[in-house]
Amino acid sequence: MRDMRDGSRVIAEPVEYAVTTDELAREAAEPTATLWRDDEAVTSAASHPDVAALTALQMETRSGPTIEAVRTGEPTGCADTLTDDRWPEFASAALSKGVRCCASLVHEFNGMAVTLTLYGVRPRSLDPQQLRLASLLAAFGAASVANASRYGEAQRTASQLQEAVEARAVVDQAKGILMHALGCDADEAFGRMRRISQTRHVKLTEVARRVIEAGGLDDTAGAGPGAQAGSEGTATASHSGD
Repeated sequence: MRDMRDGSRVIAEPVEYAVTTDELAREAAEPTATLWRDDEAVTSAASHPDVAALTALQMETRSGPTIEAVRTGEPTGCADTLTDDRWPEFASAALSKGVRCCASLVHEFNGMAVTLTLYGVRPRSLDPQQLRLASLLAAFGAASVANASRYGEAQRTASQLQEAVEARAVVDQAKGILMHALGCDADEAFGRMRRISQTRHVKLTEVARRVIEAGGLDDTAGAGPGAQAGSEGTATASHSGD
């Protein structure tokens, strides 16, 4: 069995175990596993580029046994790609890669789903209704993915909050510098930076960093055009002369 590639190990490992343990699953040429959210593929694991290509084709055409399993929530199979006429594009691609049958299992949870698709080189060698162990492993993989997904979402949220805190700190520091340099209040200082951000199409946090580096509003802070630019651009100098 070759190493799984192009997907999360969290769904790859149960697939590897399935095809080496389940007697029927061992008839499979190669397996694929895919995580779905709202009927859209999130990540996929495949043991061989040929079956990865078959999964990608189904995602692109929105047609095939794996898509049907996701759509119906039920196991779906193709007994013989030579005679099955439900998904002609998929069948043609499968035949070109020596795939004569397949079985797609699905497990749904919390608005997500994991599909396990097994591809056979002999017609009628795979029956989705008989792949009991593979079905259990698909469910196990789904639970693992769910935990990993929740952890990943928590990590992303924490990262976003940290970025927001850091950005707020930079903006607050820049406001303090402008309040001292211009003799204005916090709202006016923030308003000046926001106008520069909008007119120069520069992120507010970048404007704030330039203010901090320059010690006030000068050319490096990206002052706006016209009279407003002139008054803001000389803020540091005019305060120094007071």
